[in-house]
Amino acid sequence: MNPNRALPQSKEALLKSYQVRLKDDVKSMLENFEEIIKLARGEGDSQISKTTQCEQDTYEMQVRAANIVRAGESLMKLVSDIKQYLILNDFHSVNEAIANNSQLFRATQRDCDKKLMKLRDEMAMDLYDLEEEYYTSIFK
Repeated sequence: MNPNRALPQSKEALLKSYQVRLKDDVKSMLENFEEIIKLARGEGDSQISKTTQCEQDTYEMQVRAANIVRAGESLMKLVSDIKQYLILNDFHSVNEAIANNSQLFRATQRDCDKKLMKLRDEMAMDLYDLEEEYYTSIFK
């Protein structure tokens, strides 16, 4: 059974394309790196002059290095695309975060309400005591 079976077809295709891009870019980086290493070893079996071979190897190394950089940029773009996809389409996590914050704020509100009610009751009792003292005082 496919673990992504519950996903709609478009999401499944998108995730598959992300996997293909990842594998292709990593494969490209690896192959180009291996070829640069082979060129650096400098095999001497060539029918052209050593200077020409050196220039050709240098040019090929530059092209392969550029291919590695291109694959790295493609991987960074892939990471960016995946992040954007998650931010825009991960409604479950967003709703969960909203629900958690809502519960936290409601608990804080209840706590504040309890403290305010206690403060109000204490102030009312103190005010009652002060009024009683004032009205029973001979120094009115």
